[in-house]
Amino acid sequence: MNWQDIKVSADNSHFLFDGKQIFGRKFIEVLKFHSPGLAPVKDKSGSYHIDSFGNQLYVERFARTFGFYCNRAAVVHADKCFHITDTGKQAYKDTFAWTGNFQENFCSVRNSENKYFHIDLDGNRIYNDSFLYCGDFKDGIACVKTSKGLFRHIYSNGKYLHDKEFSDLGIYHKNFAIAKDNGGWYHIDKSGNEIYRQRFLAVEPFYNGFALVTQFDNDKIIIDENGNTVVKI
Repeated sequence: MNWQDIKVSADNSHFLFDGKQIFGRKFIEVLKFHSPGLAPVKDKSGSYHIDSFGNQLYVERFARTFGFYCNRAAVVHADKCFHITDTGKQAYKDTFAWTGNFQENFCSVRNSENKYFHIDLDGNRIYNDSFLYCGDFKDGIACVKTSKGLFRHIYSNGKYLHDKEFSDLGIYHKNFAIAKDNGGWYHIDKSGNEIYRQRFLAVEPFYNGFALVTQFDNDKIIIDENGNTVVKI
């Protein structure tokens, strides 16, 4: 049985293979399997992880468990958040008020002072600055909200990708990112420059050269990478 073919039931209480319940039991809650074939579950004893045969990985129990990413899983124990290995042991000594999931071997965390920053797999900060918020890294770049209340892009060493600041911002997808200024939403390139002059109420990332956007009259259109209207939805 390939763990990638194991599905979660509609009520999130058990697992299915070929449409049939497996492991001979239901849980209070389950989440889907992640590489290398491990899943978070919760029963009366607490939250923990199982393998693709339904066996528990460890005896420890947590208030909440999440999926494994980069061989680390975020857990909540009492009011502390941290990551564990597949042995159920804490992966590093520090704890946080919140932890995200590791992406590209880095993870966004929030400390007790509500400051955000990124850590590596050993729990070490990867740069000195702290932010009002920071998101996951994708292709080596993440979005952060600085103390000025504006969003910027950073590399994993904490250096800024460009000198542009925005009132809101998204990650890069196929060389472009969504950004917002006082005029509205639009798309920018890797230098932080607008790729067209228009502004919109909302925009989605480009999907194979085209993006769905919402105009200020709430009409939706498809635009190309030059901002030209291609289709009215």
